[in-house]
Amino acid sequence: MSTTPPPLAPDLEAGLRRLRLSAIRRLSPELLVTAKTQRWRPEEFLRTLVEAEITSRDLSNARHRMAQAAFPVTKTLEEFDVAASSVKQETLDYLSSLEWIRAKENLCLLGPAGTGKSHLLVALGRHAVEHGHKVRYFTATELVETLYRGLADNSVGRVITGILKADLILIDEIGFAPMDDTGAQLFFRLVAAAYERRSLGVGSHWPFEDWGKFLPEHTTAVSLLDRLLHHNVLVVTKGESFRMKEARSKGGLPTIAKS
Repeated sequence: MSTTPPPLAPDLEAGLRRLRLSAIRRLSPELLVTAKTQRWRPEEFLRTLVEAEITSRDLSNARHRMAQAAFPVTKTLEEFDVAASSVKQETLDYLSSLEWIRAKENLCLLGPAGTGKSHLLVALGRHAVEHGHKVRYFTATELVETLYRGLADNSVGRVITGILKADLILIDEIGFAPMDDTGAQLFFRLVAAAYERRSLGVGSHWPFEDWGKFLPEHTTAVSLLDRLLHHNVLVVTKGESFRMKEARSKGGLPTIAKS
């Protein structure tokens, strides 16, 4: 005896498809059988369908937001080793609350390479996506290249507007490579456009007083930092690189000959 539930009537199938109620359309045949055999009340049947549709859309939206974020790797807050980090637990608790995003504050992570800046940026970004926020991730080089392409076809304003559709914009590796004057001006345009409208999360191995070493114009550096730091959470990471410590524990560090 077949256990396959009968299909929906064609008009119901067509109506649900037109309304884009895909979860209800997919689950209704089986749930109709269950509701009939278990004598569900009408509102119980309706509630089950509505909850299924909401759950399905929430999952679909989360997958879309995660794809749009363009994270380079998968990092989570659960994987972040607070005990081995210089980041205080109370600071991590505040960042994990995401209240700073709702308050349009910026997050500035500064410190040597390998001390957890990128891990924390990506993990907080994923955490924000999971809680309904839109996020975009860039390295500083990728961001400037994206803005340069907009400049080339006179669409840089639209590019910035598109980026600002995100609630949180993450910019990692600031200062990893020097910016030319045009790149610095484009970077400033984005920061200025986001000021008090969106949250920025930035990571750099340069202390703020040294940003003039990779930004060609002193006035640009000052204006950019003025907007970054007005409403911000500053986290300075310290210590030895996690990657170097892991390599040492595995005996993987090369021997450097002394001259």
